[in-house]
Amino acid sequence: MIEIKNLTKTYAKSAVKAVDDLTLNVKGGEIYGFLGPNGAGKSTTIKCMTGILPFSEGEIRICGVNLKEAPVEAKSHVGFIPDEHVLYESLTGFQYVEFIADVFNVSSDKRKVLLEKYAAAFEMSDKLQDKISSYSHGMKQKISIISALIHEPEVLILDEPMTGLDPKSSHELKQIMKSYADAGKTVFFSSHVLEVVEKICTTIAIINKGKLVTEFKISQLQDKKADMNLEELFLKLTSDGEGDE
Repeated sequence: MIEIKNLTKTYAKSAVKAVDDLTLNVKGGEIYGFLGPNGAGKSTTIKCMTGILPFSEGEIRICGVNLKEAPVEAKSHVGFIPDEHVLYESLTGFQYVEFIADVFNVSSDKRKVLLEKYAAAFEMSDKLQDKISSYSHGMKQKISIISALIHEPEVLILDEPMTGLDPKSSHELKQIMKSYADAGKTVFFSSHVLEVVEKICTTIAIINKGKLVTEFKISQLQDKKADMNLEELFLKLTSDGEGDE
């Protein structure tokens, strides 16, 4: 579902490669945990995957579609929950979700059903007619999640999605991620909360300084870490990681 081949990204004012010859193959049915310290290249990789940033070298395919050659088609398969809220705050929650549904050509009947479903799940039903500017951080995160799910994407990309969510909403999102994977869809999940990653991910990749350090199935974790938990393994493999993304 996500194919990244030899991805390299260098920012104009830096000679350092933010992402350095990265190759990943994320299949349907996986919850893929993408880990790394600050400055490792996680957010840069995700921004390249979602078409937010151009990249210097390499190839990215989403559901078999080349992102550079057919960006609109590739992005039509993706639901993205970013780590920063990029919302039209003058709109109500309902208007914003309607706008996103229009972008993805979601039918009126389908969007109505899905909006009711997810608004109830995240306890936003009575807040949809309020302006986003009045929302708390957690409510903005919830409307970002709902809008990412409104077209039932084949690929769900999440960058620190639990930030600001209450425990019930975090649990609901984890259940949705699992249901996506169970349906054969792809979930690409970046987080610093290693306990959550260890519990729900089927595959884990760790990058540091733009390079892939290791990749393994969660079922192989015991062999990989010996007497270490995921946190200890992560710290061992990225002990020299520095900086900000």
